[in-house]
Amino acid sequence: MEEQYQQTLDFLYSQLPMYQRVGAKAFKKDLNNIIALCNQLEQPQEAFPSIHIAGTNGKGSTAHLIAAILQASGLKVGLYTSPHYRDFRERIKINGEYISHEAVINFVKQYKPAFTHLKPSYFEITVAMAFEYFKNEAVDIAVIETGLGGRLDSTNIITPLLSVITNIGFDHTNFLGDTLPLIASEKAGIIKNEIPVVIGQRHKETTPVFVKKAQEQDAPIYFAEDLIKLTLIQKKLEGNIYLYNKEPLVSDLWGDYQRYNVRTALAAIDVLNKYTDYRIYKNVIKLGISQTKMLTNMIGRWQKLGDSPLILTDSGHNEDGVKQVVSQLSELSFENLHLVWGAVNDKDITSILTLLPTSATYYFAKPNIPRGLAADKLQQQAAKLGLQGNIYTSVNKALAAAKKAATPQDLIFVGGSTFVVAEVV
Repeated sequence: MEEQYQQTLDFLYSQLPMYQRVGAKAFKKDLNNIIALCNQLEQPQEAFPSIHIAGTNGKGSTAHLIAAILQASGLKVGLYTSPHYRDFRERIKINGEYISHEAVINFVKQYKPAFTHLKPSYFEITVAMAFEYFKNEAVDIAVIETGLGGRLDSTNIITPLLSVITNIGFDHTNFLGDTLPLIASEKAGIIKNEIPVVIGQRHKETTPVFVKKAQEQDAPIYFAEDLIKLTLIQKKLEGNIYLYNKEPLVSDLWGDYQRYNVRTALAAIDVLNKYTDYRIYKNVIKLGISQTKMLTNMIGRWQKLGDSPLILTDSGHNEDGVKQVVSQLSELSFENLHLVWGAVNDKDITSILTLLPTSATYYFAKPNIPRGLAADKLQQQAAKLGLQGNIYTSVNKALAAAKKAATPQDLIFVGGSTFVVAEVV
């Protein structure tokens, strides 16, 4: 089985373009392929209710939070997210359990003739696989996260019960546009006719885009901050404690920025209760929020890898994400900071490197994908901005060097790219 599964993955990775590995040439400009593929599969996406989530940052955490709340209410919940860290099957889960090796093998085997004919991308195949799996397993509801953008994203053939857009920041500007309103317009593409939409964060440049699109679609629009009053009252590595409806709400997700994701998830459940027959009660919400990692098998977000020295990793990789990382690190107590850092070669890394502290010691490495930025190039660009460090032939060797150099009172952080995190979690 293991050998057969590996051969299946090799086929997916090598025969078909995959944005995660090769970048721009895997990006499709329309939905024709996924529509044709789901026609072959007899429209599996219509077999279950769904919630659709887009946004620049926070959409993965928000998807996991919503899924956890729905699971806590006793529902069988499908969860589709991307990219994966270590195991392809992380993308497709039901109640926190990965899709089986057998299901992946059988799906590819069954539809290989269609793939040969249609030449879909890796992402299109994985989306179709998720839809088919959720249909076959008869999930009660599925939480579907977009990949790139929204309007032209392969997931955007679903008609959900609810659409959610977490926030808008600068990422994938070569595809989505180089202004916030242009990026917002692409994300707003998931807003459907008469389907309510929750917007996670207000912004003066993007709010008019969402309001206009919602009006055009007769879609009720809600802003999370109008629905949910949430105050962060305690923050520790094990998670955050909030004040919600005058009661404490414990979350196992740590980090300042998680307050926005928790608020968005709570608002989404609020709107789901309002517009559907689902009844998700306060005790269930509290349970789901407090056990998100366990219920959904969530990894890679402010994950602790070790103590003495404390070793942390997080997948924040664009400007907004890295700002949050730096802000979080500045609140921790340590003697010296060691940053194991890598990047991909199709991002504007100068704007990101300028956010990083010059006082840290750097360990530069190339993530092990074709899109990875060579460590020496990263080192050169970093040096221009006063960031000093050595280069290593792999992320794990860089981490090993940081561990060797650090004292028990120091802090090691591993980040810069999802693909860097993938090699250590």
